Amino acid sequence: MRLISTRVAFVAAMGALAMTGGCTPLRGHQGYVIDADLVNSVQPGVDNRQTVAKVLGKPTFTSQFNEGEWFYVSRDTRYFAYNLPKPKVQTVLRIRFDDKGVVSKVDRTGVDQVASITPYSKITPTLGRKRSFFRDVFGNIGAVGAGANPQGPGGGGGGGRP
Repeated sequence: MRLISTRVAFVAAMGALAMTGGCTPLRGHQGYVIDADLVNSVQPGVDNRQTVAKVLGKPTFTSQFNEGEWFYVSRDTRYFAYNLPKPKVQTVLRIRFDDKGVVSKVDRTGVDQVASITPYSKITPTLGRKRSFFRDVFGNIGAVGAGANPQGPGGGGGGGRP
């Protein structure tokens, strides 16, 4: 009897450990690893694109239309298993260059700039008729080569009445 109660206690303890292990918050890091000394060494009016690339490395992304701005993005997240990660710490380092390629300004923003976007619905609205998947796949069966008129149902081709 004592052996059975010991096994039950052991199984219960293992189950409790497994359940609490799933509730442990997980940590994640995405993007650039910021070194404060290297970032502070970039000086406006002194450095250019080549020296910034040597010191900080390749940017996370650049501005879309020109090489006027470089962005270095770093994000730390916390989340529980099977949940979406939520940003806890985020730093975006923006380096602006002038027309000659010299650093004109260095900005930092934080997690306050993170936007939460909720999609409108699960269906993307489109113009035109509403058709089902099967109608799109099987809708042309029997329509190809139907009829004896080579110009199709409606004439066409300018070959109307004489």
